Amino acid sequence: MASGVAVSDEVIKCYDEIRVRYQGSEEKERFKLIIMRLSEDQKSIVVDHKSTLKVKDIVNEKNVFEKIVSMLPLTDCCYALYDCKYETKDSQKEDLVFIMWAPDNASIKKKLLYASSKAALKNKLQGLKFEWQVNDNADKQMSVLVDKLGGSRIVTSLEGINV
Repeated sequence: MASGVAVSDEVIKCYDEIRVRYQGSEEKERFKLIIMRLSEDQKSIVVDHKSTLKVKDIVNEKNVFEKIVSMLPLTDCCYALYDCKYETKDSQKEDLVFIMWAPDNASIKKKLLYASSKAALKNKLQGLKFEWQVNDNADKQMSVLVDKLGGSRIVTSLEGINV
């Protein structure tokens, strides 16, 4: 915890729920995206419930990926856990992607605080396979995430869209 920022118990609880892909008794109640932010006093990392998506929230979305990246705030930093569905040449997959969003137009102080708190957060969220650092619109492209997941030679579609 280099920054002195703690990770709330609720963040860990939500991580456990998205990690095992189960919340409630129905698939539509599972988390698809969990956004985490610094609390108002900047002493802990908390879940931003207003920006969190469940599977039921994206049922009618034509482009789930675009919906996910649209949830990232325009001028503020955040962390996110994204339950990503994609296909490879061999199989269908679901993996958690840890997102560090630090837009260029966020304050330097905020970006530094989020960057220095990231290790403490990731330490509490054991077993993450993929990390996606996003700093601007060029980083928010599907092709950048596909590269993180193995590249277009391996990944054939992301959230039902061919790559």
